[in-house]
Amino acid sequence: MDTPKLILASGSPRRHELLRGAGFVFEIVESGIEERLRAGERGAAFARRMAAEKAIAVSAARPGVIVLAADTIVERDGRILGKPAGPAEARAMLSALAGTTHTVVTAFAIARGGAVAESRTMDSRVTFRTLTAEEIDAYVASGEPMDKAGAYGIQGRGADFIVAVEGARDNVMGLPVAAVVAALARQGIAPANER
Repeated sequence: MDTPKLILASGSPRRHELLRGAGFVFEIVESGIEERLRAGERGAAFARRMAAEKAIAVSAARPGVIVLAADTIVERDGRILGKPAGPAEARAMLSALAGTTHTVVTAFAIARGGAVAESRTMDSRVTFRTLTAEEIDAYVASGEPMDKAGAYGIQGRGADFIVAVEGARDNVMGLPVAAVVAALARQGIAPANER
């Protein structure tokens, strides 16, 4: 079997599904990069830096292939909401998002030979309806919020909280597919059905 020409540097099942759904054949290699916000760093800059660091880390070890990495953050009123550390933080995040509009930023980076060849940041605006404490508690108890930026998943039960999305829905899931497909094409990587 030939070595895949594309590596996805992400453990996210949602990114795996989106990229596979777009017709790509790829290998999964997690970067091991720790996601740490720097003092004064804004949401888009943080997501862009994380995507680049993940892509470079994997690409440096596998210089002969194209590496795609991404990072998603939720930002409300300048505050970055990453993945909740536990149920209490998930409740606090969901309470803060209830009845408001927030921004979801996904950055992706494509690297080859240990250097970023291309990167892009995409924004979507998401509006939540008002939530009751009981709804939040039930959602947190389901476990779904625990590995997701902002403590919700648009592709799961969290969709029930959303009244509007401006921008790409798949961007909120963690991978803006149309932009990624175009960027990969510029790097010579096409979906399997187009080869």
